[in-house]
Amino acid sequence: MDLALTSIQIIIALGILNVWFVRFERRSGWRGGEAKNMREEFEVYGLPPWFMFAVGAAKVALAALLIAGLWFPMLTKAAAIGLAMLMGGAVAMHLKVKDPIKKSVPAMAILVLCTVVAVL
Repeated sequence: MDLALTSIQIIIALGILNVWFVRFERRSGWRGGEAKNMREEFEVYGLPPWFMFAVGAAKVALAALLIAGLWFPMLTKAAAIGLAMLMGGAVAMHLKVKDPIKKSVPAMAILVLCTVVAVL
């Protein structure tokens, strides 16, 4: 179980870091509405630019805490719960703009994985 949990933590963290550092300015079939990058996606949701940076900082920090949780397990549950809450918000934003369910799949998957990490 430890290997599975460790693997899930790494998958979550790398996924979050990929979105916010590598794919931030890139097109993705998962973006809300017709957005071409992260800035446009937050505009589609009707959220201000400062909120994008706040969410990004929170997600990156929590992803880093998930990684740190590999050495300091007391950090893991809080990081997973925090990310689960943010992913719940992401799913809600997709629903708000009436995106097809397909666009919510990555956020839902991370939400489920974070829930697994938080519970185990």
